[in-house]
Amino acid sequence: MNQGRWSVDFSATHARRDLRRLDPQVRVRVIAALERLAANDPTIEALKLKGSDEWRIRVGDWRLRFTREDATRTIHVTRVLPRGRAYER
Repeated sequence: MNQGRWSVDFSATHARRDLRRLDPQVRVRVIAALERLAANDPTIEALKLKGSDEWRIRVGDWRLRFTREDATRTIHVTRVLPRGRAYER
C-alpha cells in the first residue's frame, strides 16, 4: 500500500453485523488490526484473494475481507468471518 493513512469504511451491512456479533476481546483485536492496516503498518500482511478484487488480513482465527479504493485511499470492509467461512463462495 502507499504511504500515509487510509480511511476505513464499514458501509457493508454484513461487515457491521459481523463486527457487532464478535466477542468483545476479538472485536478489540479486529479494530486494532484495521487501525494498523489504515496506518500502513508494515507488519500487517494483507493478501489479495485469487480471482477477486478483495483482500484479506488475519486476526487469529478470524479473517477480515476488504476492498481497496486507491483513488480515495479507502478500505471498504466487506466481511469479518471465522477462518472456515471466510473463503466460501
